[in-house]
Amino acid sequence: MTDAILQIRDASKTFRTGTGSRRRRVAALDDVSLAVGEGEIVALVGESGSGKSTLGRAVVGLERLDSGELLFDGVEYARLRERQLRHLRRNMHLVLQDPYQSLHPGMRVASAVAEPLQIAGTGRASSPRVYEALEEVGLTPASDFLQRYPHQLSGGQRQRVVLARALVGRPRLVVADEPTSMVDATLRGSIVQVIRDLRDRHGIAFLVITHDLDMAGAVGEQVAVMQQGRLVECGRTAEVFQSPSDPYTKMLLHAAAEVGRLETAG
Repeated sequence: MTDAILQIRDASKTFRTGTGSRRRRVAALDDVSLAVGEGEIVALVGESGSGKSTLGRAVVGLERLDSGELLFDGVEYARLRERQLRHLRRNMHLVLQDPYQSLHPGMRVASAVAEPLQIAGTGRASSPRVYEALEEVGLTPASDFLQRYPHQLSGGQRQRVVLARALVGRPRLVVADEPTSMVDATLRGSIVQVIRDLRDRHGIAFLVITHDLDMAGAVGEQVAVMQQGRLVECGRTAEVFQSPSDPYTKMLLHAAAEVGRLETAG
């Protein structure tokens, strides 16, 4: 692995659930340690409730850890105040899994993509960077999309707009939470290719959160597997998929193979 841009060390987070006598604490993260290298794509996989989205939100400062460390370029930031986090956040961006909710229905594409520039005070909707970002995610010609509203876009186009917004500020790390969950299966490969192209062109590191093992295998050089808040396996994607060591990883791969077999037979 190249030098780590992101290091997660012994991250733990619990949530309270239930009411009254049924109130209890649930561990969303249990001593999770993971690293993402400069310009590397790491796929974080696991079933719903495994803690992967909580980890992604913690990385970008939307969740506070109970314990553990988060380091960006060697700087520990897990407990920095909001104002101190602003500079770091310019170098990282979260892509939410639902582009329908991520994009304001009354905001045109140009304004939506320009949001990170406007927040940072480095650009606006008419900035050439907005046009370039749309072109780079495959919305060409960009002039056809700048003045559209989200309801005038397909699901795949909305997801590309969300990726363009992540790209426009030239972050060094993007956390993409289920980036293909809201698009048709025929479009997932194109979204994966966009992510890989952005990495190759700009050296952006990606932490891709997904429950889709096929997507994880296609996008990431490294794969990390989470179960019930714990990281149970991590390594080179080809090695983990070919020779998994943890029973949970074996179960996930077996289930995915069965689904593929049934889909082929059908």
